[in-house]
Amino acid sequence: MIVKVCGMREADNIRAVSALGVDMLGFIFWPESPRFVRMISSQAGIMPDYSRERLSQLRSAAKEEVQETAPQPQRVGVFVDDMPQNIVTRVYNYNLDFVQLHGSESPVMIENLRRTLEPDIRPGVKIIKALSIRTAEDLAQYKQYEDVVDLFLFDTKCPSVGGSGQQFDWQLLSAYDGKVPFLLSGGIGPDDVVRIRTFSHPQFAGIDLNSRFEVEPGVKDVELLSKFLNELKA
Repeated sequence: MIVKVCGMREADNIRAVSALGVDMLGFIFWPESPRFVRMISSQAGIMPDYSRERLSQLRSAAKEEVQETAPQPQRVGVFVDDMPQNIVTRVYNYNLDFVQLHGSESPVMIENLRRTLEPDIRPGVKIIKALSIRTAEDLAQYKQYEDVVDLFLFDTKCPSVGGSGQQFDWQLLSAYDGKVPFLLSGGIGPDDVVRIRTFSHPQFAGIDLNSRFEVEPGVKDVELLSKFLNELKA
């Protein structure tokens, strides 16, 4: 089962979570998120709100193997209706393995983005399309995307974009008969181990964890995550 931990931002926390052996780390590049990898405007354009040394630490923490026996987590950049050129820049600067699109991006936009990234910018880059689910009609949106993405992420529909801590009715996913694997997201917390282990779907590939494992937005409770992962694997 894939385990993705989203909303990472602080270098030390990135290293500690990576050491738990998770599969993916998510970095949010949406300015309205409290977990935003902060950016500010400057005369040179959009620059990180960090010193060069701080940014270097952040990028190194996302890349390095913390333990020799632990695989390196893959890096996921999360975007919401962003300009394609901004996405391409982040993929290059952060050496992203996945692009997660969490807005109303069109299939044509996704196809064009992939053609821009592959093979020159980031060979082998994968694309995740997040869909916000409350009803069967929300789920049915997947049909327009299944030929252009590598993975779906089914999240809870809410006024904000993700990170709400709320769950949707997982039974709705019994109607999903697509060919693309999916990650289950939306308010998954420490008390959901049994629910996850008993959830069954032929395309269920893993889970996405965020707000319910946080000390504060952008900082994960490493001990709580470790306990949860151990129980999940037991």
